[in-house]
Amino acid sequence: MRSCLAIIPARGGSKRIPRKNIKEFFGKPIISYSIDAAKLSGCFNEIMVSTDDKEISKIAKAYGANVPFFRSEKTSTDYAGLSDVIEEVIQEYIRINRFFEFICCILPTAPFISAVKIKKACELLLNSNSSGIISIVKYSYPIQRAFKIDCNNLKMMWPENYNIRSQDLIPAYHDAGQFYFLRAERILKSKKIFMDNVMGIEIPEIEVQDIDTEDDWKTAELKYSIIKKSREALYE
Repeated sequence: MRSCLAIIPARGGSKRIPRKNIKEFFGKPIISYSIDAAKLSGCFNEIMVSTDDKEISKIAKAYGANVPFFRSEKTSTDYAGLSDVIEEVIQEYIRINRFFEFICCILPTAPFISAVKIKKACELLLNSNSSGIISIVKYSYPIQRAFKIDCNNLKMMWPENYNIRSQDLIPAYHDAGQFYFLRAERILKSKKIFMDNVMGIEIPEIEVQDIDTEDDWKTAELKYSIIKKSREALYE
């Protein structure tokens, strides 16, 4: 039987948006959206929150996640990466003789996250030899026409693309910042999330928003309200 673990990393030391991971978003802590999506997906043997914070732990448990241990000081700093947190969690479970073939790192500030897309990623990973499936979003403008600033003047990064039609340029994508569904053994070996042989699941731009600043938070609220109204209109 294949086993899957959901890891939601949520340390308490957010500086630009204080207490970001448990700040209220449309009536409930923002981390609860990630926990609920993980539960609704039906993919996981266990859903855990990796945190160094007692209040976050209490809220996570109230919404149905487990906090079997607290994060170490090493992985609670600004310099610790997601791969460091994931490795620590896997190793802690191994230490208590619990082994998971697959892990899904779900970010705690992803209110647009979809249980359907998590399930789709799970099925895709289980039925392939891929190292992992991550959420991605398409750049809204061709990056091949990007500018750089050189001595206060704008210059094209790749001037050879100036006369190429937009529709003829290869679409480019970036991390949507929602989830990373990975084979545990491979991430332990590679020590990184973006390893070889990784596939992507595209997320619509309206459902993607990095939340690092107060302006980001307001933009996320605006997007969420638009999506909410659109869904309500379908049932009127």
